[in-house]
Amino acid sequence: MRILVVDDDELAGEMTAAILASQHYTPVLALNAMEAITQLERHSDIAAIVSDMHMPLINGTDLCSMLREQDVALPFILLTGDSPDSDLLETPGIHACLQKEADMASTLCQTLESALGAHSPE
Repeated sequence: MRILVVDDDELAGEMTAAILASQHYTPVLALNAMEAITQLERHSDIAAIVSDMHMPLINGTDLCSMLREQDVALPFILLTGDSPDSDLLETPGIHACLQKEADMASTLCQTLESALGAHSPE
């Protein structure tokens, strides 16, 4: 299952991709929002998006809003180095907001599985 990873920090994106690959997902990397849109057009089988919050020009919440306006309803998980505030957690279209931390490997995969389960048609 393909998961789009969007992060302007190449190393952070590769680390997130490695976590997903270890759980048998196929990560697709993008360094910014425009690359993310290109990857979504290129890979019609992307099942979810994991995006960094703080990126230049178009941040993670703006990317989510742009995609929702284009009727892209894939599960969207936001990653941030900061502690997520309540406004961020209630952003429409975002399934979860996780802090980048030491135990992110387990929380990311659990959150992704939950979001995919909630998104799948019954």
